[in-house]
Amino acid sequence: MLKEIPPEFLERVLTNPEYLRRYDIIMNRFNQYMTNRNGWFLEHYPKRKSLTIAYFSAEYGLHHSLPFYAGGLGFLAGDHLKECSDLGVPLVAVGFMYSEGYLHQHIRTDGWQDNITEVLDREAAPIVKVLNESGDQMVIRVPFIEPPMYVAVWKVNVGKIPLYLLDTDIAANIPENRTISHRLYTEDMEQRLRQEIVLGIGGRKVLNDMGIEFSALHLNEGHPAFAQLERVREQVEKGMTFEAALNQVKGTSVFTTHTPIPAGNDIFPYELMDKYFSHYYHQLGIDRDTFLRLGHHPCDVRPGFNMTVFALRMTQYHNGVSKKHGMVARGMWHCMWPDLTEQEVPIDHITNGVHLPTWLNPRMESLYSKYFNSTNPQWQINHDNPEIWQMIDEIPDKELWVEHVWLKQKLLNRIRERKRMKWETHLKEPSNLVADGLMLNPSVLTIGFARRFSAYKRAALIFHDPARLRRILNDPWHPVQIIFAGKAHPADY
Repeated sequence: MLKEIPPEFLERVLTNPEYLRRYDIIMNRFNQYMTNRNGWFLEHYPKRKSLTIAYFSAEYGLHHSLPFYAGGLGFLAGDHLKECSDLGVPLVAVGFMYSEGYLHQHIRTDGWQDNITEVLDREAAPIVKVLNESGDQMVIRVPFIEPPMYVAVWKVNVGKIPLYLLDTDIAANIPENRTISHRLYTEDMEQRLRQEIVLGIGGRKVLNDMGIEFSALHLNEGHPAFAQLERVREQVEKGMTFEAALNQVKGTSVFTTHTPIPAGNDIFPYELMDKYFSHYYHQLGIDRDTFLRLGHHPCDVRPGFNMTVFALRMTQYHNGVSKKHGMVARGMWHCMWPDLTEQEVPIDHITNGVHLPTWLNPRMESLYSKYFNSTNPQWQINHDNPEIWQMIDEIPDKELWVEHVWLKQKLLNRIRERKRMKWETHLKEPSNLVADGLMLNPSVLTIGFARRFSAYKRAALIFHDPARLRRILNDPWHPVQIIFAGKAHPADY
């Protein structure tokens, strides 16, 4: 944004006292936030030594200027970092610096999806290089993996939380290794394995070389689970047995599972595991068969190294992302604990929340404050108190409705404006402009389905009962319009 602002605009605001006053207020608020070391964590654990948690995830949904996310898993990770910053929870995060992001979508005249590659401008992105003692960008080698993989390190400050991003697109790597960090969720199985090796083993190596110690490691899905191998290897190198090192690592580890279908859990062929881990097996003090058994699914006839099974075996605490998902996950993985009933399977649940300041519209925030501040002036800080949200009933229905309609009109105006801009560059696609929302009516009940287009998201569920759908859509007195929005993975036809 700063690079695109005309210089004369910045020169003009320098002489605008109102603008400068607002600027100073905002910067003062920001500096107070960054320097304030009090917060929920210190209030509840004032005498504890540092309990830093390492958080590993393949994607982070922070802001559209950092396209390192595909869906809900990434937004959960991004909101975790923001909320930990607000609460003062000591956290350090590790992820990937995807230069091509996930994918940019264009719908062709025949309705098919084209995937557009847009390379991230590193100089314009809100990231900084992590420097070594010589003042050069920090580069590490992923330990004991052949052929050698080298990783450059970048950093994003998410409030008070540092997020370290791994980048393989550097001259030190052979050409095929430079592409490891290009794109999120590649369909190439070998590339996927190399990504997870870099994220897990390389990410742990980065924290180690930077001297960042942590008390527990949180795996957001199975993608970064190889970090556990590197933690075990470090203890074995110091003289511990594999079993003792494994127990220590398990006892300080958390695993959040997300995907309730087999297709969402990576399974790597044994020959690929041999190709990359043949030098790693003996570093753990175990043989090949013992290593491969860590990822063996006892109830799946398909051969291969299952990353979710591996993550479950390498961590002590496991959780799903909702009460229902916890129940489904216990059924899915029951065979790993055959001596327990399904209810006793050690997979808990924590229902997903969101980072309120990120997702709350400013007009709704003002409306809530108007009615909440008299009794709860700190309602945003204490928004996890259920009693605060019972005060919603004190807001007059008319005022809520006015804000709802205003925001809905703004949304549809934004959609139509984007279509007008698209018309300039896609003059031959008038039918797409209609399908893309040009004819949406702000006075009609609007139902939105905005999810990634994977089969398990069940976009086609609405066609399960065509007669009922026909009644809903063809009622002239209660009109309804439905918006479908989402991206399909390039490999998913």
